[in-house]
Amino acid sequence: MSTDPPVYQCPVDAPIQVLGGKWKLVLIFYILQEPRRNGELRRLVPTITQKMLTQQLRELEADGIVTRTVYDQVPPKVVYDISPEERERLEVLIQPLCDWGMYWADKTGARVLALEK
Repeated sequence: MSTDPPVYQCPVDAPIQVLGGKWKLVLIFYILQEPRRNGELRRLVPTITQKMLTQQLRELEADGIVTRTVYDQVPPKVVYDISPEERERLEVLIQPLCDWGMYWADKTGARVLALEK
């Protein structure tokens, strides 16, 4: 296994590689609001499969974006939160994306389910 640091084509390539895909930014949006348990995330993002949710959370954890806290109790309790080192930068990244998303939803007449709850 190579230990060489990653190589990116341009500065935009780094966030696309780390945060890209269908679900990671959606999960980050919800976890930024408050720490979340697995079941909460499944309810908030009902179209994600359990397998994909687990995979995406593991990748975010491996990259140091998300922390996973396991509480020693029965039944087991696992809580996901944004890494303190990444919170501020992610907040300033996600807010403009949300702003543009609201603009685009308004422009196209789309619904935003997170705002309907």
